[in-house]
Amino acid sequence: MTQYEVVGIGNAIVDVIAQCDDSFLDHMGIDKGIMQLIERERAETLYAAMDVRTQAAGGSVGNTIAGLGNMGLKTAFVGRVRDDALGRFYEAALKGEGTDFPNPPIQDGELPTSRSMIFVTPDGERSMNTYLGIGAELSTEDVPLDVVEQAKVLFLEGYLFDKDKGKAAFLKAAQATRRGGGQAGIALSDPFCVERHRDSFRRLVREEMNYVIGNEHEWASLYQTDLDQALAQAAKECELVVCTRSGADVIVIRGNERVSVPVQSVTPVDATGAGDQFAAGFLFGLARGASLEVAGKMGCVAAREVIGHYGARPECDMAVLFAQEGLV
Repeated sequence: MTQYEVVGIGNAIVDVIAQCDDSFLDHMGIDKGIMQLIERERAETLYAAMDVRTQAAGGSVGNTIAGLGNMGLKTAFVGRVRDDALGRFYEAALKGEGTDFPNPPIQDGELPTSRSMIFVTPDGERSMNTYLGIGAELSTEDVPLDVVEQAKVLFLEGYLFDKDKGKAAFLKAAQATRRGGGQAGIALSDPFCVERHRDSFRRLVREEMNYVIGNEHEWASLYQTDLDQALAQAAKECELVVCTRSGADVIVIRGNERVSVPVQSVTPVDATGAGDQFAAGFLFGLARGASLEVAGKMGCVAAREVIGHYGARPECDMAVLFAQEGLV
């Protein structure tokens, strides 16, 4: 039986990336700088409007797990894809990066593999138009107990909380990981997602999670108060609390220990994946027993690397970058 250092569960989404200018966004009616859900017909329209496309296996936690694989950890990603061209591409891409994909593509799925049309403007902002497809249908049946029970760290994607079957799958996975002696955690993912499922999120944070990662807007939304009070409340309910503040610092709280890790400001080439790779760096430190400060710095280094090029996954050898920063 394989023991994994980190197992992720999330939406298995193929990212289709193209460069454009602001006038293109206006012409196509695309809201800049946010992720919005779209229907299948809209997805096909936007895909056809892309002149030059770059295709990559994506999804928030999928990106994080791929980053951890780059860092040398034994990883697996649990998600749903259909046995179509994009689904087979997704499976092959993950395996090619050294991450196990225990759930085979589904041959008789009614919905196609999930995909996100990402338009990147010259200022590095990305505008994401996501068709959820089969990935959002993840349920308890898709959670392999032999995988999650052997996970040292489990990382869950808050976006999957939009359906009751996703909530049930997360509960099953978290309890299995903790039963096996591992740590379970979640990314809050999106302030609107938090608003839709605030009570469920708070219950999960309080009762089932060993750690939670979110940005300042997500934490404030979760507790419906200002950031300081939100983090204070979160620290009472969860063992380990991580808050990213864009362009400022990262706050990490565990019990009475609180650290602030400064963020080095750089101009992004493409901001896609910054949060995903911060999580990868931080979870690498967590899985390897690093201090909170070192884990936070690893997250910042990983985020800085990924915004320096197009795409949501690292291109450099992160172990080398960590060594250059004196973190390993």
